[in-house]
Amino acid sequence: MKSDLFNGDNMAQQATVPGMTLQNAKSVKYAVNGEMHARQGSMIAFRGNLQFERKGQGIGGMLKRAVTGEGLPLMAVRGQGEAWFAHEAANCFIVDIEQGDALTVNGRNVLCFDATLSYEIKTVKGAGMTGGGIFNSVFTGYGKLAVICEGSPIVIPVTHQQPVFVDTDAVVGWSAHLSTSLHRSQSIGSMIRGGSGEAVQLKLEGEGFVIVRPSEATPQKAAQS
Repeated sequence: MKSDLFNGDNMAQQATVPGMTLQNAKSVKYAVNGEMHARQGSMIAFRGNLQFERKGQGIGGMLKRAVTGEGLPLMAVRGQGEAWFAHEAANCFIVDIEQGDALTVNGRNVLCFDATLSYEIKTVKGAGMTGGGIFNSVFTGYGKLAVICEGSPIVIPVTHQQPVFVDTDAVVGWSAHLSTSLHRSQSIGSMIRGGSGEAVQLKLEGEGFVIVRPSEATPQKAAQS
């Protein structure tokens, strides 16, 4: 049988080392030798001897998720084999996190990660109860994290001289040591007249970066029971 479908770009090759690699722009391949973690429902194929189990978030994590709707429903993948992960054909990117790094990511943008990384749901300081994404996922430790994004992300440097203001529905993540606060860019008079639709942003200050996607959030699909 002959087809461009079978060219080298599309054919999955046997992994030579354990861990995470990009299969293509829309999917991640993980050669599992022990344990790794992924968002529930993101596995699209696997081969080998692997088990998939729902991963608990602890009492604190479950309470925060119940209150906010944020959080990240995870599964643990254990055994030896290869698994492929994707989510709604979003673009995939691999971030290498080193000891001492801390990255905060919106739960909707996490695909999978090494078990050596620590994950915690934390409050976005200064966002109050009116900003979107009040609770984010903070990753520390060392290992690889696969992040997904609708469209091509924009990485914007943040400096003490130039803080960055981001739409809370468009932000993917940022350096966790940046300070955050809620910024109102619209006058009361403008709000009374109907507003511009861009009334409140998240202000990021310090030294680091912020990642945004080229669109605002779309309505979330009903959660699977």
